[in-house]
Amino acid sequence: MNRVLTIVFLFSCAALQAQMRYTRLVLQPKQKLAFEAQSDILVADTLILKDSAVIQLNNLRTENFIRTRVLRVEGTAFIMGGGAFGQPGRPGRPGASGQGPCQHGQNGQPGQNGLPGVSGVNLALYSDEVIIDKHLVINLSGGNGGSGGKGGRGGDGSTGTIHCNGGNGGNGGMGGKGGDGGNGGNFIFQGARALVLREWTGSKIIIRNDGGQPGSGGKGGLPGLGGPGPNRRYGRNGFTGPDGPAGLHGKPGTITFRTN
Repeated sequence: MNRVLTIVFLFSCAALQAQMRYTRLVLQPKQKLAFEAQSDILVADTLILKDSAVIQLNNLRTENFIRTRVLRVEGTAFIMGGGAFGQPGRPGRPGASGQGPCQHGQNGQPGQNGLPGVSGVNLALYSDEVIIDKHLVINLSGGNGGSGGKGGRGGDGSTGTIHCNGGNGGNGGMGGKGGDGGNGGNFIFQGARALVLREWTGSKIIIRNDGGQPGSGGKGGLPGLGGPGPNRRYGRNGFTGPDGPAGLHGKPGTITFRTN
Protein backbone atom coordinates (compact mmCIF):
# COMPACT_ATOMS: atom_id res chain seq x y z
CA MET A 1 0.00 0.00 0.00
CA ASN A 2 2.78 2.45 0.91
CA ARG A 3 4.55 1.62 -2.32
CA VAL A 4 1.41 2.44 -4.33
CA LEU A 5 1.05 5.79 -2.52
CA THR A 6 4.70 6.59 -3.21
CA ILE A 7 4.28 5.92 -6.94
CA VAL A 8 1.15 8.10 -7.12
CA PHE A 9 2.91 10.90 -5.23
CA LEU A 10 5.92 10.81 -7.55
CA PHE A 11 3.67 10.79 -10.62
CA SER A 12 1.74 13.80 -9.29
CA CYS A 13 4.97 15.70 -8.64
CA ALA A 14 6.21 14.97 -12.16
CA ALA A 15 2.91 16.20 -13.64
CA LEU A 16 3.11 19.43 -11.63
CA GLN A 17 6.68 20.01 -12.75
CA ALA A 18 5.57 19.59 -16.38
CA GLN A 19 3.00 22.39 -15.98
CA MET A 20 3.44 26.08 -16.67
CA ARG A 21 1.12 27.55 -14.02
CA TYR A 22 -0.18 31.14 -13.86
CA THR A 23 -2.99 32.89 -12.05
CA ARG A 24 -3.23 35.65 -14.66
CA LEU A 25 -1.16 35.52 -17.84
CA VAL A 26 -1.17 38.52 -20.19
CA LEU A 27 0.82 38.45 -23.43
CA GLN A 28 1.42 41.95 -24.72
CA PRO A 29 1.21 42.85 -28.45
CA LYS A 30 3.72 40.80 -30.48
CA GLN A 31 4.97 39.07 -27.32
CA LYS A 32 5.84 35.37 -27.68
CA LEU A 33 5.56 32.72 -24.99
CA ALA A 34 7.20 29.38 -25.74
CA PHE A 35 6.43 26.22 -23.82
CA GLU A 36 9.37 25.15 -21.71
CA ALA A 37 11.34 22.15 -22.98
CA GLN A 38 9.95 19.80 -20.31
CA SER A 39 6.42 21.24 -20.31
CA ASP A 40 3.39 20.23 -22.31
CA ILE A 41 0.68 21.82 -20.11
CA LEU A 42 -0.15 25.51 -19.74
CA VAL A 43 -2.59 26.36 -16.94
CA ALA A 44 -3.85 29.91 -16.35
CA ASP A 45 -6.97 31.04 -14.53
CA THR A 46 -7.12 34.01 -16.91
CA LEU A 47 -5.27 34.05 -20.24
CA ILE A 48 -5.24 37.29 -22.24
CA LEU A 49 -3.64 37.41 -25.68
CA LYS A 50 -3.25 40.88 -27.11
CA ASP A 51 -2.87 41.68 -30.80
CA SER A 52 -0.20 39.57 -32.57
CA ALA A 53 0.70 37.69 -29.38
CA VAL A 54 2.03 34.17 -29.98
CA ILE A 55 2.00 30.97 -27.91
CA GLN A 56 4.57 28.52 -29.25
CA LEU A 57 3.70 24.95 -28.33
CA ASN A 58 6.28 22.32 -27.41
CA ASN A 59 6.99 20.46 -30.65
CA LEU A 60 9.06 17.90 -28.74
CA ARG A 61 5.88 16.54 -27.17
CA THR A 62 3.15 14.84 -29.18
CA GLU A 63 0.37 16.20 -26.98
CA ASN A 64 0.05 19.74 -25.58
CA PHE A 65 -2.65 21.06 -23.27
CA ILE A 66 -3.93 24.55 -22.44
CA ARG A 67 -6.35 24.89 -19.52
CA THR A 68 -7.86 28.25 -18.62
CA ARG A 69 -11.00 29.52 -16.97
CA VAL A 70 -11.16 32.65 -19.16
CA LEU A 71 -9.48 33.04 -22.54
CA ARG A 72 -9.61 36.51 -24.07
CA VAL A 73 -8.12 37.44 -27.46
CA GLU A 74 -7.75 41.17 -28.03
CA GLY A 75 -7.11 41.51 -31.76
CA THR A 76 -5.56 38.59 -33.64
CA ALA A 77 -3.42 36.10 -31.73
CA PHE A 78 -1.67 32.86 -32.63
CA ILE A 79 -1.09 29.40 -31.16
CA MET A 80 1.67 27.74 -33.15
CA GLY A 81 2.39 24.02 -33.19
CA GLY A 82 3.15 23.21 -36.81
CA GLY A 83 5.70 20.54 -37.66
CA ALA A 84 9.12 21.33 -39.07
CA PHE A 85 9.89 20.75 -42.75
CA GLY A 86 11.95 17.73 -43.71
CA GLN A 87 15.51 18.30 -44.89
CA PRO A 88 16.25 17.69 -48.60
CA GLY A 89 18.30 14.66 -49.58
CA ARG A 90 21.91 15.09 -50.60
CA PRO A 91 22.81 14.70 -54.27
CA GLY A 92 24.49 11.47 -55.35
CA ARG A 93 28.20 11.40 -56.02
CA PRO A 94 29.25 11.51 -59.67
CA GLY A 95 30.69 8.39 -61.21
CA ALA A 96 34.42 8.32 -61.88
CA SER A 97 35.53 8.79 -65.47
CA GLY A 98 37.47 6.01 -67.16
CA GLN A 99 41.17 5.95 -66.35
CA GLY A 100 43.53 4.74 -69.07
CA PRO A 101 42.62 3.91 -72.67
CA CYS A 102 39.20 2.47 -73.57
CA GLN A 103 37.80 2.46 -70.03
CA HIS A 104 34.12 2.94 -69.25
CA GLY A 105 32.87 5.66 -66.96
CA GLN A 106 31.20 4.52 -63.74
CA ASN A 107 27.56 5.09 -62.97
CA GLY A 108 26.56 8.02 -60.82
CA GLN A 109 25.36 7.29 -57.28
CA PRO A 110 21.66 7.68 -56.42
CA GLY A 111 20.53 10.80 -54.61
CA GLN A 112 19.53 10.43 -50.97
CA ASN A 113 15.88 10.42 -49.97
CA GLY A 114 14.35 13.58 -48.56
CA LEU A 115 13.44 13.43 -44.89
CA PRO A 116 9.76 13.37 -43.89
CA GLY A 117 8.08 16.43 -42.48
CA VAL A 118 7.36 16.43 -38.74
CA SER A 119 3.75 15.98 -37.66
CA GLY A 120 1.95 18.89 -36.04
CA VAL A 121 1.29 18.94 -32.31
CA ASN A 122 -1.99 17.56 -30.96
CA LEU A 123 -3.59 20.34 -28.91
CA ALA A 124 -6.34 20.04 -26.30
CA LEU A 125 -7.75 23.42 -25.24
CA TYR A 126 -10.01 23.56 -22.17
CA SER A 127 -11.76 26.83 -21.31
CA ASP A 128 -14.94 27.88 -19.53
CA GLU A 129 -15.25 31.26 -21.26
CA VAL A 130 -13.77 32.41 -24.58
CA ILE A 131 -13.88 35.98 -25.87
CA ILE A 132 -12.34 36.76 -29.27
CA ASP A 133 -12.31 40.30 -30.65
CA LYS A 134 -10.94 39.42 -34.10
CA HIS A 135 -9.21 36.09 -34.69
CA LEU A 136 -7.51 33.23 -32.92
CA VAL A 137 -5.28 31.37 -35.38
CA ILE A 138 -4.22 27.85 -34.38
CA ASN A 139 -1.58 26.29 -36.62
CA LEU A 140 -1.01 22.55 -36.15
CA SER A 141 -0.11 21.77 -39.77
CA GLY A 142 2.27 18.98 -40.65
CA GLY A 143 5.64 19.94 -42.10
CA ASN A 144 6.38 19.52 -45.78
CA GLY A 145 8.58 16.62 -46.86
CA GLY A 146 12.07 17.34 -48.08
CA SER A 147 12.87 16.98 -51.76
CA GLY A 148 14.92 14.02 -52.94
CA GLY A 149 18.54 14.55 -53.88
CA LYS A 150 19.58 14.68 -57.52
CA GLY A 151 21.28 11.61 -58.92
CA GLY A 152 24.99 11.81 -59.55
CA ARG A 153 26.28 12.36 -63.08
CA GLY A 154 27.72 9.38 -64.89
CA GLY A 155 31.46 9.36 -65.49
CA ASP A 156 32.84 9.88 -68.99
CA GLY A 157 34.44 7.12 -70.99
CA SER A 158 38.13 7.43 -71.76
CA THR A 159 39.70 7.80 -75.20
CA GLY A 160 39.89 4.76 -77.49
CA THR A 161 42.84 3.54 -79.54
CA ILE A 162 43.25 1.75 -82.84
CA HIS A 163 42.73 -1.47 -80.89
CA CYS A 164 39.57 -0.56 -78.94
CA ASN A 165 36.66 1.79 -78.92
CA GLY A 166 36.39 4.74 -76.63
CA GLY A 167 34.91 3.86 -73.28
CA ASN A 168 31.17 4.11 -72.68
CA GLY A 169 29.80 6.88 -70.50
CA GLY A 170 28.32 5.86 -67.16
CA ASN A 171 24.63 6.15 -66.44
CA GLY A 172 23.29 8.93 -64.26
CA GLY A 173 22.19 7.93 -60.77
CA MET A 174 18.55 7.71 -59.78
CA GLY A 175 17.03 10.69 -58.01
CA GLY A 176 16.16 10.25 -54.35
CA LYS A 177 12.59 9.80 -53.14
CA GLY A 178 10.83 12.85 -51.78
CA GLY A 179 10.01 12.79 -48.09
CA ASP A 180 6.44 12.28 -46.91
CA GLY A 181 4.54 15.22 -45.52
CA GLY A 182 3.94 15.20 -41.77
CA ASN A 183 0.44 14.60 -40.45
CA GLY A 184 -1.61 17.50 -39.17
CA GLY A 185 -2.17 17.67 -35.43
CA ASN A 186 -5.55 16.95 -33.87
CA PHE A 187 -7.38 19.82 -32.16
CA ILE A 188 -9.85 19.33 -29.30
CA PHE A 189 -11.76 22.10 -27.55
CA GLN A 190 -13.71 21.27 -24.44
CA GLY A 191 -15.89 23.74 -22.56
CA ALA A 192 -19.40 25.05 -22.05
CA ARG A 193 -19.17 27.24 -25.18
CA ALA A 194 -17.96 24.48 -27.48
CA LEU A 195 -20.94 24.75 -29.84
CA VAL A 196 -20.44 28.50 -30.16
CA LEU A 197 -16.77 28.06 -30.95
CA ARG A 198 -17.62 25.48 -33.57
CA GLU A 199 -19.78 28.10 -35.28
CA TRP A 200 -16.85 30.53 -35.15
CA THR A 201 -14.56 28.10 -36.98
CA GLY A 202 -13.37 29.71 -40.18
CA SER A 203 -14.21 33.21 -39.00
CA LYS A 204 -13.10 34.05 -35.46
CA ILE A 205 -11.24 30.76 -34.99
CA ILE A 206 -8.97 29.65 -37.83
CA ILE A 207 -7.58 26.14 -37.41
CA ARG A 208 -4.87 24.99 -39.75
CA ASN A 209 -4.08 21.31 -39.35
CA ASP A 210 -3.62 20.09 -42.89
CA GLY A 211 -1.10 17.41 -43.70
CA GLY A 212 2.25 18.53 -45.04
CA GLN A 213 2.97 18.65 -48.75
CA PRO A 214 4.99 15.74 -50.19
CA GLY A 215 8.57 16.33 -51.15
CA SER A 216 9.34 16.19 -54.86
CA GLY A 217 11.48 13.38 -56.18
CA GLY A 218 15.05 14.19 -57.14
CA LYS A 219 16.01 14.56 -60.76
CA GLY A 220 17.94 11.71 -62.34
CA GLY A 221 21.63 12.28 -62.89
CA LEU A 222 23.01 13.37 -66.24
CA PRO A 223 24.67 10.72 -68.42
CA GLY A 224 28.39 10.44 -68.90
CA LEU A 225 29.79 11.00 -72.38
CA GLY A 226 31.29 8.25 -74.47
CA GLY A 227 35.01 8.56 -75.10
CA PRO A 228 36.29 9.51 -78.57
CA GLY A 229 38.26 7.06 -80.66
CA PRO A 230 40.01 6.91 -84.01
CA ASN A 231 37.99 6.11 -87.12
CA ARG A 232 34.75 7.00 -85.34
CA ARG A 233 35.18 4.21 -82.84
CA TYR A 234 33.36 6.25 -80.22
CA GLY A 235 32.02 4.91 -77.00
CA ARG A 236 28.31 5.36 -76.43
CA ASN A 237 26.87 7.94 -74.09
CA GLY A 238 25.31 6.74 -70.84
CA PHE A 239 21.63 7.04 -69.96
CA THR A 240 20.04 9.72 -67.86
CA GLY A 241 19.10 8.37 -64.45
CA PRO A 242 15.42 7.97 -63.58
CA ASP A 243 13.73 10.63 -61.47
CA GLY A 244 12.92 9.66 -57.91
CA PRO A 245 9.29 9.31 -56.83
CA ALA A 246 7.53 12.01 -54.86
CA GLY A 247 6.65 11.44 -51.23
CA LEU A 248 3.15 11.01 -49.83
CA HIS A 249 0.88 13.80 -48.66
CA GLY A 250 0.47 13.99 -44.89
CA LYS A 251 -2.92 13.23 -43.40
CA PRO A 252 -5.00 16.12 -42.06
CA GLY A 253 -5.73 16.28 -38.36
CA THR A 254 -9.17 16.16 -36.81
CA ILE A 255 -11.16 18.97 -35.14
CA THR A 256 -13.41 18.13 -32.19
CA PHE A 257 -15.62 20.33 -29.97
CA ARG A 258 -16.95 18.91 -26.71
CA THR A 259 -19.26 20.47 -24.19
CA ASN A 260 -18.70 19.75 -20.48
